[in-house]
Amino acid sequence: MATLQPVIHSLLETDLYKFTMWQAMLHRHPQTQAEYVFICRNARDYPLTHLIGEINEQLDHLCSLRFQPDELAYLRGLRFIKTDFVDFLRIFQFQRDFIEVRDNAGTLEIVARGPQVHVMAFEIHVLAIVNELYFRRVDQSAAIAEGRRRLADKVQLLRSFGREPRRRNPFEFFDFGVRRRFSAAWQDEVVATFAREVPEFFKGTSNVQLARQHGLVPIGTMAHEYLQTFQATGVQLKGFQK
Repeated sequence: MATLQPVIHSLLETDLYKFTMWQAMLHRHPQTQAEYVFICRNARDYPLTHLIGEINEQLDHLCSLRFQPDELAYLRGLRFIKTDFVDFLRIFQFQRDFIEVRDNAGTLEIVARGPQVHVMAFEIHVLAIVNELYFRRVDQSAAIAEGRRRLADKVQLLRSFGREPRRRNPFEFFDFGVRRRFSAAWQDEVVATFAREVPEFFKGTSNVQLARQHGLVPIGTMAHEYLQTFQATGVQLKGFQK
């Protein structure tokens, strides 16, 4: 029997805006029920339904994880995270009953349904799981070699740009790659490389775990699900900022 190679190792391994939206939903609409459905819009080299058994194993693992004391302390140190939200996360654990994986006539379906303050946090983890399981089926050595070549080219491009006359407005960029990454290890390598080689341009990452690990700024505000939720609960556009 093969040993499970987890895709997700920490519940911090998600986009920062999941935490900011999550906190707002807990404070304003904790009773809301929601449904999230996975949809892949791209053409694929092989059917995603072939991944169902492994996805279920990864979800079982995800639902065994808890926020650790040092992770909670890190979140508590972010100026916009409230103490009561950290207390909520202290007792939080994903419930397997709230998420289902199935084959719908040859199409992979993953449905998370239940209290929104619970199921909304599945999204980024699920996308990272599907992506990494998919890409584990390609030639890893060739893919990493090509990735490193392209990464080195980008670093050189940035260094060349840095030697040009200074612009009125600085060029800075951030990583938002959790849901689209080739693998957790590759995202870590990319973020670490940019942070080490071009810190004058690279200013942070949406991946809270990597931000913590590499001493970077975790970045992100909200996603369209936040506005859609408030629209569904009757909040007018003028009240969104409040």
